[in-house]
Amino acid sequence: MKYDVVDAVISPEGRLDILSKQEVNQLLDTSQGGLYTLFRNCSLAVLNCGSNLDDGKELLERYQSFAIRIIQQERGIKLEVKGAPAHAFVDGKMIKGINEHLFAVLRDIVYVNDKINENLYFDLHSSEGITNAVFHILRNAKILQPKTEPNLVVCWGGHSISRAEYDYTKEIGYALGLRGFDICTGCGPGAMKGPMKGATIGHAKQRINDGHYIGITEPGIIAAESPNPIVNDLVIMPDIEKRLEAFIRTGHAIVVFPGGVGTAEEILFILGVLLHPDNTAIPFPLIFTGPENSKAYFEEIDRFIGTTLGSQAQNRYKIIVDDPEIVAREVQQGIGQVRDFRKLHGDAYYYNWLLKTELEFQNPFTPTHENMRNLELSKDQEPHLLAANLRRVFSGVVAGNVKEEGLRAIEQYGHFEIRGDKKILEPMDSLLNSFVAQNRMKLPGKKYTPCYQIIK
Repeated sequence: MKYDVVDAVISPEGRLDILSKQEVNQLLDTSQGGLYTLFRNCSLAVLNCGSNLDDGKELLERYQSFAIRIIQQERGIKLEVKGAPAHAFVDGKMIKGINEHLFAVLRDIVYVNDKINENLYFDLHSSEGITNAVFHILRNAKILQPKTEPNLVVCWGGHSISRAEYDYTKEIGYALGLRGFDICTGCGPGAMKGPMKGATIGHAKQRINDGHYIGITEPGIIAAESPNPIVNDLVIMPDIEKRLEAFIRTGHAIVVFPGGVGTAEEILFILGVLLHPDNTAIPFPLIFTGPENSKAYFEEIDRFIGTTLGSQAQNRYKIIVDDPEIVAREVQQGIGQVRDFRKLHGDAYYYNWLLKTELEFQNPFTPTHENMRNLELSKDQEPHLLAANLRRVFSGVVAGNVKEEGLRAIEQYGHFEIRGDKKILEPMDSLLNSFVAQNRMKLPGKKYTPCYQIIK
């Protein structure tokens, strides 16, 4: 099947307009893949904004002829694209928001490659060094807002949700927007788009003209979850672990909507961090919410957490069903506690330095068949470390479901094998089966073929 494509030359919209000759050469070097391949694939994902596709491998196969090239000029740079998805253009001109996102891709890839990787200033083998790197990437992207009151609500949830659930996310966003809160999500469709859409109406009614709708993504997932059109601040973190840390360092509260394995991964990440003994006293509002017909979803999640991580983990969140006003008020009250705590302890409002995050949550996990098979899934470890390994399981399933490398690995070697204690695997099997039964593994209308096998 052929897809409409466009060739164009694009000027930057204030994001990045100068590069060194060395940076340009690195981005144009196609001899060994590397940086050019990363730049090309992320750029294609951004240009695919608005599409319902959630398969990174299929996107690359659809637009095999796509190419992007930097044109270096005395007054700055331009980007030449060939074979770009036509829906990124209106009357031959690229949509302004997509243009901004395209140069945000360039900005983040250049910065991470030049300033973070192989830089002795950033010790990426230590927890503090990784946290520092995350800070610098976000600061370079102008995501951090000093001299402002805490007001950023992170919203997590699935890209494959029902219409009722999507409408509910808009209601939550509207209630938050009326209270002046900004929204940060994983930047894709579904539960990542709805809260932003609702917040825009709330902000408009309150005459808030500078609302922030932040999308935080990473190269492995961006093709499956292309930035939605409302995102006005996009940042691409180097990997999923730094993406997750960026959420919890910048956000002042987290609202979780129904989702699938990606949402479960996010939940396990934040719970694992909060379960660390050093974080016991740190306030962090965490609310699970959805419409009435999502009640069973949260019951299954709550049951899984209670069985595997215990009541201490369950005490770190609240479940509120079908009540946007109560959710918004809980967020408002919780963020007030966050503000008071940080003021008392001298912590920044714009970056949560006090949270203790161990390397088990920060080191990139590569979901190979061997790594998935060898995960330690038993209760003979501290709850926060078990949460880290459970998070890795779901991260691997996400990769096998939608990421290009994961999809190709499953095609070549078959299912990921998940092994461990029966007391861990049985509730995990039940949870994953519920995701499949509720069509939470793929966009509606797509048949799901499991990429994993649980070996009890």
